[in-house]
Amino acid sequence: MKLLRYGPLGKEKPAILDKDGRLRDLSAIVQDISSATLADGAIAAIARADISGLPVVAGQPRLGACVGNIGKFICIGLNYADHAAESNLPVPAEPILFVKVNSAICGPNDPIRIPRGSTKTDWEVELGVVIGKPGKYIAEPDALSHVAGYCVVNDVSERDYQISRGGTWDKGKGCDTFGPIGPWLVTRDEIPDPQRLKLWLDVDGERRQNGSTETMIFGVAMLVSYVSQFMSLQPGDVISTGTPPGVGMGMKPPRYLEPGNVVDLGIEGLGIQRQEVTVDE
Repeated sequence: MKLLRYGPLGKEKPAILDKDGRLRDLSAIVQDISSATLADGAIAAIARADISGLPVVAGQPRLGACVGNIGKFICIGLNYADHAAESNLPVPAEPILFVKVNSAICGPNDPIRIPRGSTKTDWEVELGVVIGKPGKYIAEPDALSHVAGYCVVNDVSERDYQISRGGTWDKGKGCDTFGPIGPWLVTRDEIPDPQRLKLWLDVDGERRQNGSTETMIFGVAMLVSYVSQFMSLQPGDVISTGTPPGVGMGMKPPRYLEPGNVVDLGIEGLGIQRQEVTVDE
């Protein structure tokens, strides 16, 4: 199933993409696609339902993040060896974890707003893993059973804030609009192997990233297990699993986002995002 949320910011409603590519409102079955409803078995309830009679959503509404009320937005750094190389950093011996603040989360097609003073706003297409079943100290062979599904994430990053402004990476990762998620939460049954997904990103129609989850240093099952050794995982948590090479920081010379750019990105089977780049007021 491809689950999504549509409507104005803060007033999103749940929906499903039917076999004909139409959005059908799920409000009669679940209140939302969110941390609370995932904990209450929303996916199972939707799977049991006959959606053919549900209302078709007219027009092309705004899409929100495909999961509402996300508890934790956990990111993995340098999880592709060739991305580590272009960043002039060693391949990590263990996964690098950081947290992206929830106020960065936005819809998949909402604008990216370059923050005040930014000179190096960058892009990163990533596979997002949405937790569906709680757990801690999860064994790697059991890890995928805790996954509700997968989605596209753009881990937008301000490199000057991230690298040159002191402290950890958080300053460059948590600006408003720096966490587009969606368009869909694609349930686990539709993605039999998350390590065989192509992912890509374009800026103004020029291909910048073109990779595959096959080349991850640490795979999805290992990451879910690893993160759970340090913090409990709850329904609605999102793990963003790192980016392949082709980010602006790694280009020669480096190239960064500017107002007026359009960013398109997608992952095989998980949909496409499109963001216009503006300036934060």
